[in-house]
Amino acid sequence: MTGTRPGRIRVRRIYTAAASDDGKRVLVDRVWPRGMSKERAALDLWLKDIGPSDALRHWFGHEPARYPEFRDRYFHELDSNPAVVQQLCDLADRGDVTLLYSAHDEAHNQAVVLAEYLAARGYKVTDG
Repeated sequence: MTGTRPGRIRVRRIYTAAASDDGKRVLVDRVWPRGMSKERAALDLWLKDIGPSDALRHWFGHEPARYPEFRDRYFHELDSNPAVVQQLCDLADRGDVTLLYSAHDEAHNQAVVLAEYLAARGYKVTDG
């Protein structure tokens, strides 16, 4: 795709306080984050089906050495799930979206991969 789509994509840990410029806050974890209340999460959407499959999550285990392969496998899962990807794209086409995740590792997680996937489709990804 050429050009940039309307929505800006950010990636943040869900444990970070909501900001006024977050746009729509979307949790992209398949499992609800430990210790997080629904009120504190301040979500607009929990899109659990866009998260990596349980099998992929368990295989990855947040091991940085597995991240390149995790990225490739997760891209494949996203390609195989166009309806849920389209749901997120539709939201981003209407404005800014913040992808929220609960992992401790801020560089090696599914939200980072998802943002990269969306960037390849023309969305502008900015620092959180």
